[in-house]
Amino acid sequence: MLWKLLVKYLRPYRRLLAAVVVFQLAQSIASLYLPTLNADIIDEGVAKGDTGYILRVGGVMLLITFVQIVCSIIAVYFGAKAAMALGRDLRGAVFSRVGEFSEQEVTRFGAPSLITRSTNDVQQVQMLVLMTSTLMVSAPILSIGGVIMAIRQDVQLSWLIAVSVPVLLVAVGLIIVRMVPLFRVMQTKIDTINRVLREQLTGIRVIRAFVREDREQARFAVANEDVTNYALRAGRLMALMFPIVMLVLNVSSVAVIWFGAFRIQDGSMQVGTLIAFLSYLMQILIAVMMATFMAVMIPRATVSADRIGEVLGTMSSVVPPAKPVNATVGHGELELLDVGFAYPGAEQPVLSNVSFLARSGQTTAIIGSTGSGKTTLVNLLPRLFDVTSGAVLVDGVDVRELNPDLLWGHIGLVPQKPYLFSGTVRSNLQYGKPDATEDELWRALTIAQAKDFVAEMPGGLDSPIAQGGTNVSGGQRQRLAIARALVKRPEIYIFDDSFSSLDLTTDARLRAALKTGTDGATLIIVAQRVSTIVDADQILVLEDGRVVGAGTHGELLDSCETYQEIVSSQLTAEEAA
Repeated sequence: MLWKLLVKYLRPYRRLLAAVVVFQLAQSIASLYLPTLNADIIDEGVAKGDTGYILRVGGVMLLITFVQIVCSIIAVYFGAKAAMALGRDLRGAVFSRVGEFSEQEVTRFGAPSLITRSTNDVQQVQMLVLMTSTLMVSAPILSIGGVIMAIRQDVQLSWLIAVSVPVLLVAVGLIIVRMVPLFRVMQTKIDTINRVLREQLTGIRVIRAFVREDREQARFAVANEDVTNYALRAGRLMALMFPIVMLVLNVSSVAVIWFGAFRIQDGSMQVGTLIAFLSYLMQILIAVMMATFMAVMIPRATVSADRIGEVLGTMSSVVPPAKPVNATVGHGELELLDVGFAYPGAEQPVLSNVSFLARSGQTTAIIGSTGSGKTTLVNLLPRLFDVTSGAVLVDGVDVRELNPDLLWGHIGLVPQKPYLFSGTVRSNLQYGKPDATEDELWRALTIAQAKDFVAEMPGGLDSPIAQGGTNVSGGQRQRLAIARALVKRPEIYIFDDSFSSLDLTTDARLRAALKTGTDGATLIIVAQRVSTIVDADQILVLEDGRVVGAGTHGELLDSCETYQEIVSSQLTAEEAA
């Protein structure tokens, strides 16, 4: 998967990578030429006392060193540019694919894992490309070139290269084999610590309310300890690697000097040649060491690439139609025909044989006990999930055949847990209609019973909103979410238990304003309070995923036992009548 990702996402940056190879080749050749010149200075200049020769060759060495530095800087620049571009494109691809996921795929991966995959995992692949551009490209050039140049200096000492390089490769290979599974487990442990931390930050008020700080600290400590333990195990192996490299390097140097001294003594080798051979051996082993360093990064990058590929290779269960319908005739009429839905692997369906017709200009309410399938039903309407049987029709067209943008243009959804984005009141209200005027915003706030508290905020429409809307109360957050849907002015409004945080007076005023302020749209209201839906044109009663009653409040009081039980648990007989 790592190779596939790199081939696909580095293809647009072929020229940058070609420039990296060219400049790394140039600086490597320069590095390989310097020891030979140094040998000439020792043998021809220092040994013979020729100062002019030393100055001439020394000047050439300075010039070559300057060229080497410039080429290295340019290669690193182009390599960094390609690596950063790769990271940007990978993050964009992961974000785009996650944006296509239905609730089913998001739930399967989990938010903490998706965050880790789009940040830490992408960073591992990005760093691999950067280090490859700066180290790995020059490593084989230095290794092969160093061997050739060393043999040119002295063939009889070359057996030392044939011994030291394989010893180093075998020792490093044994360490890397043990590191790969550790890195794979470590990424999953990072997912876990992200999940625990995310849960604790989100539920901080619940934790404090139940005085569970000690338990949550212990829970975080366990997750933290797991990451630490695996990181230490991988770190110990990595720490073992460099002493082994240095041991082989230093033993090889001593061997070269030892055997070279005998050859100098019998006159078959010059001092400069020995110094050059030693330099080439160092270059070869350092190149192997650089490759070793890269070999440490490759396993972790491979694991990260597999995790990224898993996201990119997962297709949404909600697939856009091949030939979408781009226009409908009607005003938001919504119909369900024998709808059934079951989660993958579930033994029992959540919904079975649900049918109803919601006409424009009418309010259809859905009520039922907890776990009866109300929210699941609501998620099927805007196609957050696809039905497993039956069909959902908007203006007579199956939602699976509609252009997704057209479908969402028809629908204004206020979810069960209203979410506001960091920004201002204005930016949140304009989320569904960026060009909404100030009059439209205040109109929506008036209908949503949010005008008064927004007007009292220091900045009015430009008052800041924290991420998630945490700087406003639950009721205010819910009313702003309702106002956001109203600004869009869709043909179908879906309120998924959106009035639960409102007091009864505000609830009543808001519902009364909705009747006159939604321009004859279709209203779907999911509620747990009978008082919220008592005036609805039709009420559907769900029980165990089935419609067990349908009609007005009065009709259901006479005909539906489940509805009678719900009403009796909330209202007195006089209030129900």
